[in-house]
Amino acid sequence: MEENNNLKLGGVNSDPPVNPSNPTKFSGFSGNEMFCLKLIGYSPGNLLVGNSVFSMGFIGSLGSGIKSFLGGEIKQITNMILEGRKLSLQRFENELASVGGNGASGVTSEIIFHDGNIEFLTVGSTVHDDDNSGDSVFTTSADGQELFCQIDANYRPLSFVFGNVAYSIGFAKGILGSIRQLARGEVRQYSDIFNTTRNIALERIINEAKTKNANSVIGIRTSILPVGTSEVQEMIMIGTASYNQQIESIAGSVGGVITSDLTAEETWNIAKLGYVPLKLVLGTSVYSLGFRGGVTSMIKNLVKGEINELTQLIYGAREQSLKKLQAEAEALGADDILGIKTYIYNLGSGLIEFLAIGTAVRKVDGISTKSDTIPPQAIIRDKDTFTNTADFAYGTNLQNPKR
Repeated sequence: MEENNNLKLGGVNSDPPVNPSNPTKFSGFSGNEMFCLKLIGYSPGNLLVGNSVFSMGFIGSLGSGIKSFLGGEIKQITNMILEGRKLSLQRFENELASVGGNGASGVTSEIIFHDGNIEFLTVGSTVHDDDNSGDSVFTTSADGQELFCQIDANYRPLSFVFGNVAYSIGFAKGILGSIRQLARGEVRQYSDIFNTTRNIALERIINEAKTKNANSVIGIRTSILPVGTSEVQEMIMIGTASYNQQIESIAGSVGGVITSDLTAEETWNIAKLGYVPLKLVLGTSVYSLGFRGGVTSMIKNLVKGEINELTQLIYGAREQSLKKLQAEAEALGADDILGIKTYIYNLGSGLIEFLAIGTAVRKVDGISTKSDTIPPQAIIRDKDTFTNTADFAYGTNLQNPKR
């Protein structure tokens, strides 16, 4: 019998045929994302990566001079991080062009610390237009599910954008603030510094969106990361610069670009109800426990029960931050502030910062969505199907892995 060299045991082809005109794609999209992309006329393409590596020595040399700062932005570090992020994004976009993609979805901008170096990394997945409509190539921070929600809410993606600021609380707390820390309450010098600094990132993402001829930045995600030394942090906002014809006049009333940190599903839902985001609003207050209050609270830590001084301090900081949000939203003519998130940071030396973030919205005639409902595939959260048990104890239940 003549041997068939194309078959092995079980009749499995040893060398499956490869179609060079339609090579296998390697994508970061899930099945749910693929389904949602198909609904808006796209097919998944290859995973894309762009990076840039800088020496940490540069940051260290700058960090040694932090003591000369009285708090606020450290522009040299901001600019260095900005350059690194932009270089990695530029290389990512070059790779997108080389594969002939119509867009890239799920774009992220990350920082990875190596031994002595800092890497700026941009990652996302290509999308191809099924209709070959020839629209401009876009990049977006939205994943495939989010992209459906945003496009169906009439936000056409233009470009992935970010705004960042590197800052330090500085050693002012040991100089200017030392006297005022003897009394409990808000330290306005720091509140002003942090309010100004945190809004710089928002201003920069808005300015970046304007260069893309966008009238909105949606899906904003805010992160605060340590950079190099414990005294320096970066606040970065990433989002998608978009254009929505329905909100053109509203955008003009708030400076040309509306901003929102509502999720894609929330963006769709409020559009269905006739609401438009106006602006991402922030409020921050820095409070001191005060010398006398600090001593009292330490004594009370020795016994069980409520520490009244800390209760009042944190309550006051929270109220002050929320009042700042409310005042800004009222100045914009907003009907509501949605999705308020609050964070507390221990700044040391008896100082805490209370940060509140939300999105001011207004009900407007003529706002609508393309579809009546969101498909379930757009809101189902993907489950993690990879479990690392290498460092776990013996007897791990692989049906429900836990440490």
